[in-house]
Amino acid sequence: MTGPTEHTTVHTHIVSAPVEVAYGLIADVERWPVLFEPTVHVRILERTEGAERFRIWALVNGEVANWTSRRTLDPKAAVITFRQEHSRPPLTSMGGEWRFTPLPGHRTEIALTHSFSAEGDEDVEWITRALDTNSERELAALGRMAEQRHPVQDLVMTFEDVVLAEGDTAPAYRFVDRADAWPTLLPHVARLDLQEPEPGVQHMEMDTLTSDGSTHTTRSVRLCFPEREIVYKQELPPRLLFGHSGAWEFGDDGLITARHTVAIDPGAIAEVLGEGATVAQARAYLRSALGANSRTTLSRAVAAVADAVRRAS
Repeated sequence: MTGPTEHTTVHTHIVSAPVEVAYGLIADVERWPVLFEPTVHVRILERTEGAERFRIWALVNGEVANWTSRRTLDPKAAVITFRQEHSRPPLTSMGGEWRFTPLPGHRTEIALTHSFSAEGDEDVEWITRALDTNSERELAALGRMAEQRHPVQDLVMTFEDVVLAEGDTAPAYRFVDRADAWPTLLPHVARLDLQEPEPGVQHMEMDTLTSDGSTHTTRSVRLCFPEREIVYKQELPPRLLFGHSGAWEFGDDGLITARHTVAIDPGAIAEVLGEGATVAQARAYLRSALGANSRTTLSRAVAAVADAVRRAS
């Protein structure tokens, strides 16, 4: 008796960057939410030298899906292999590899291969369409970042703000979770539309007021892990950014953390900050602007905890 038929797709892309740069962007899976449009969130479960296991949430044909994968990393051969542990219907298996081949002129050919099997023949077209869409987007985004004149570590930055709530942080979690109330509670939020197609998955569109009185619109996917963490990925980030992801964390010790990870678009710096502005100035601007909004939200979240304590006393 034979098993399900295995199907293979191969997508290739040539970038004007050396192998080590392109390989490094794929090897660092925790950066994927700010580099790749489909990736919403990545959580490392295990990591050893040359191998890792992680859970990933991603947009697949417009819906949020998640799975756990194992990867082996071989920087010398410039090959990364991956396989899903337990594929979800309509998949019955999924694996593949990233292969990076040096070309003349400090260029690199990237080949992304997927091998999969499906429950039924009617599912193969749907899966192939999802792989075509996401692979092409990922390869294009990989090339865009790899070909920048600035080092990746200068363009991708993570920072956080932390406050202490004097009490159970559950009310603070509820305040962040129910973001549809923010326009009446937060001065920097002019409009917010929140949709929750399934428990724990939110789609949010928000108009944010800037310091000069103008507004910019962002669109985000949020994943809510009850009482502990809310993570998000902006599908429509501000003009200065290639990508923006973040998290709100609520600790048993009363600590509430707002974390941002951003990937800066150097080509937008002059438009947003003026001619002659540098990457360093863009980093400082983002730290100030995003941090200020987060601290305002954190302050209101702490107030929600204090209100709950007063009502209980």
